[in-house]
Amino acid sequence: MKQKIYQVDAFADQLFSGNPAAVCVLNSWLEEETMQKIAMENNLAETAFLVKEDGRYLIRWFTPELEVDLCGHATLASAYVLFNYYGHSTNILELYSPRSGRLSVTKEKDGYLTLDFPTDEMEEVTALPIFKETLGTEPVQSYKGKTDYLLIYNSQKEIEQMAPDFFLLDTIDARGIIVSAPGDEVDFVSRFFAPQCGISEDPVTGSAHTSLTPYWAKTLNKTKLVAKQLSARGGTLKCEYLEERVKISGKVIPYLIGEIML
Repeated sequence: MKQKIYQVDAFADQLFSGNPAAVCVLNSWLEEETMQKIAMENNLAETAFLVKEDGRYLIRWFTPELEVDLCGHATLASAYVLFNYYGHSTNILELYSPRSGRLSVTKEKDGYLTLDFPTDEMEEVTALPIFKETLGTEPVQSYKGKTDYLLIYNSQKEIEQMAPDFFLLDTIDARGIIVSAPGDEVDFVSRFFAPQCGISEDPVTGSAHTSLTPYWAKTLNKTKLVAKQLSARGGTLKCEYLEERVKISGKVIPYLIGEIML
């Protein structure tokens, strides 16, 4: 059996930037163990698997180590593949995740794709002592969302200079740690660390912006924001806060098309 696979750079203005994701559009679901092995073999932050059912696509996401509840960049990548290689005829793609519910992606006229995701539910918490121990500096505010911690700092420079102890970070009970601060040239900047998922630092994390967007929208008193993720590859995102939903926009650059020999 041969399975077509696509690899694209999401939230990227040019090749070799943004966050690479693999996409497999299936006729029917593979065994979960097989999908996990494909994701492990790809060794990318996420591999997305999709199956068309009742006029929409069901979507699941796997890191090299586990299945996750929500992934922005691999959803953006999946939409690009369906719009460009599978003849999706309208500008709106309806998706459904068994773990995160209804999702959609809109193809904009300016070349951007826009995710429509549920807003994360966060509560302010006392900073854990391990945050300072692992990240080198104590956050000014700490929040806990459904799967991640969001830590707020005073300056972009603090985010840029952060050198985490990933061994200690791996002991924190969370999918990942988002660190963020006001941006020098954009509204806010961030980085995302997720060693428990097999990803020391994610290049650009769409799902993290379901937490970041409501925080910064309320802090800066504006609903439309521009964000930058300060990984080595880097990525730019346009975000819009709509109370219970968040819109996250980015561009996608194709890298390769291949076949998996199953």
